[in-house]
Amino acid sequence: MAAEERADSTQDRRFRAMVLLATFASLRWGEVSALRRMDIDLKARTVRVRVAFVERSTGGLVLGPPKSKAGRRTIGIPQSIVPILKEHMDTYVQDRPDALMFPGAKGGPMRRSGFNTRTRWVDVVTEMGLHGFHFHDLRHTGNMLAAESGAGLKDLMARMGHDNVRAAMIYQHAVRGADEAITNAIDRQLEARNDDDDEGTAGALIPTG
Repeated sequence: MAAEERADSTQDRRFRAMVLLATFASLRWGEVSALRRMDIDLKARTVRVRVAFVERSTGGLVLGPPKSKAGRRTIGIPQSIVPILKEHMDTYVQDRPDALMFPGAKGGPMRRSGFNTRTRWVDVVTEMGLHGFHFHDLRHTGNMLAAESGAGLKDLMARMGHDNVRAAMIYQHAVRGADEAITNAIDRQLEARNDDDDEGTAGALIPTG
């Protein structure tokens, strides 16, 4: 049992950097699976997207340009995941510039199906209460975090790798919708205080602690 637990821990650490990078740099599967050691600059805290893998219907992998013209980009990496990336590179990535950051079991490009199998992705996300959560949803999470930063539309487009405004605006609208929900909740709290307190809104502004 102890050996199995160590194996699980090792497997989790092997893929932890990939999940975190895909999330916080808003990377597509084809982009993150094509990254090489030379694309990661830990000092500058950036990841450079140059190419991406595309899996054909026949099962073959083709290396080519990213999904859109704007897909070639350099993205900032949060400081909090730099130590995890460094540990991953020191432990799992060959010491040469063109070495794959996240190789498959046999050293070649990692396929999505192989990733799902080795991480038990479906079982794990279900156990976390996230049934139906896909790898691509990590990118959506990163995009939402970027939109919540208040960045302008052009900056969001550049980070997400979009060459049209529609996709980036979806995230901006979602953030505005969330803010509206928060505002409405505040309104409801103030209205409740008005009903219970003769001091009304002014009373709600008095510090309680």
